[in-house]
Amino acid sequence: MDLMKELSGLLQQYQGAQPGQAPDTIDDDFDQVAQAAPQPALSDGLAAAFRSDETPEFGQMTANLFNNSNPQQQAGLLSTILKYAGPAILGRVMAGGGGGGATTGGGGGLSDLINIFKGGGQQEITPEQAGQVSPEAVQRIAEQAQKDDPSIIDRISDFYAEHPTLVKSLGAAALTIALSKIANRQFG
Repeated sequence: MDLMKELSGLLQQYQGAQPGQAPDTIDDDFDQVAQAAPQPALSDGLAAAFRSDETPEFGQMTANLFNNSNPQQQAGLLSTILKYAGPAILGRVMAGGGGGGATTGGGGGLSDLINIFKGGGQQEITPEQAGQVSPEAVQRIAEQAQKDDPSIIDRISDFYAEHPTLVKSLGAAALTIALSKIANRQFG
């Protein structure tokens, strides 16, 4: 039997749900759906949460996810952003293109990332390198990437759809929006 069909009652309660209406079981409900839903559905739900006016800004949410990620996931996130936004984004953020005092605190590890990419050959960030980057720097990188190309939200959503346990750190409003999007996709 299709697991999504088994979860139809659970999903129906989220169809059209508003972020302020999250039931106490939201974390468990999200876990159940994340185990059964196809990854593209989960990614669409997460993208809807990132784009919602009822959740924090994309950069802030991405920094939260980065902060709650293990070193391998942090490296994967940074590699994903740099793959789609390009390493030149780091220079724009350091130069202030990302706003908000991009060079405060030594750049939060950004200068190290810039030096890594100056060599030309490396395309992936290692967990050790990611560990040198602050969540604040990730927020600025994500904000600049979104300004340059709004589709970065879809790429980050795809990445974190592979790590749904972390998505719960975004809070009830984001989970409600994600589940509502999945429900609308399933029944709409």
